[in-house]
Amino acid sequence: MKSRALLLPVLLLASSPAQTQSAAALAAVDAAQMSIPAAREKAYPGSKLTVVRTLSPGANYSRQVVSYLSDGLKIDALLTVPNGTPPQGGWPAIVFNHGYIPPNVYRTTERYVAYQDAFARAGFVTLKSDYRGHGSSQGEALGGYYAPGYTTDVMNALASLKKDPRVNAARIGMWGHSMGGFLTLRALVIDPGIKAAVIWAGVVGDYDQMMNGWPHKAPASIPQRVLNLRKKAVEKYGTPARNPSFWNKLSANSYLGDLRAPIQLHIGTADEDVPVSFHESLSRQLKALGKPVQSYVYPGDNHNLSRNLNTALARSVAFFKARL
Repeated sequence: MKSRALLLPVLLLASSPAQTQSAAALAAVDAAQMSIPAAREKAYPGSKLTVVRTLSPGANYSRQVVSYLSDGLKIDALLTVPNGTPPQGGWPAIVFNHGYIPPNVYRTTERYVAYQDAFARAGFVTLKSDYRGHGSSQGEALGGYYAPGYTTDVMNALASLKKDPRVNAARIGMWGHSMGGFLTLRALVIDPGIKAAVIWAGVVGDYDQMMNGWPHKAPASIPQRVLNLRKKAVEKYGTPARNPSFWNKLSANSYLGDLRAPIQLHIGTADEDVPVSFHESLSRQLKALGKPVQSYVYPGDNHNLSRNLNTALARSVAFFKARL
């Protein structure tokens, strides 16, 4: 069940030949668009899930590539639906937020297969979005940390699941890995209706931690014009140290007091991509606020929790079964 899909999360995503970052799109990005208050005011209507193609089924569930609308863009996603008669009110569901994968190599039906399968087998509808600019999804891949598009895509995936008659809209959770953990935490403070969340190796530090406590080098595949979005934001708004009020509004960590959903966190101590300190800091913050949180730290394990994959998946499935 080992997957090499859950690759290095970076501050911004790479371009692809099919989905390059246009000058107009880059110029329109303003870090202020990432503020949690702005995200809460934005409408996320979602849409009906439209079948693009039907895939071979899983052990006890169907698989389809579907699409939904986000900011008027057609976003593809991998949908699984349990076989059989749904429980009263509909199936519980999980929005599945993947980590960084270069858009030029991303494919809807590759990567995260074993992870999504574990939840699908357990009786959950799952929906893994191809963020804009990934695979056949429309739009441009501008990254998750300084441009709001991926957050919007996740929120519209949630709204689309709520509209599906097979799904119980009151029993929806989120799972996120790496950058997907960042998006998951944002979604939790934007929409209090999300019932539970699990985050693996999440980029869950605030912006000061992300800028100054993340000792990693961005892959060479990321074009400088995309990396410059961070530089552009600092030039306009200052650093987190000089302008904390601005950057705090962008960070989900500043709004943890509004959380309603219980969270389960997982990370390996040998994670070379995301600092364990992000996990530990969020866990402390949640406990200090009296929020329900489970924290699992796996000695010697990597970014994908490869050594403890079955254990981490079993804990995650049990967590959702108890709370959705």
